[in-house]
Amino acid sequence: MNIMIEDAETLQFAAAQGGWTKNVTEGKLFDATGAAFAFARKEPVGKFNIVCYIQETEQFINLNHGRGKGIEVAAA
Repeated sequence: MNIMIEDAETLQFAAAQGGWTKNVTEGKLFDATGAAFAFARKEPVGKFNIVCYIQETEQFINLNHGRGKGIEVAAA
């Protein structure tokens, strides 16, 4: 199972190399929803979805959702 984190607002995925990507094949994969949820809660993101991506059919299944630390704002 391909468990990933999706930014609910931008529809980008947490990237395996850090940051975020629109390309699902560059997304960071997790072994379990709990690990993905714990990781996402620490990320500078607002709302997120934990999704299962089925490569063969290019389908997404929402497994869970939550909120991260919030989007970091640059200091003026």
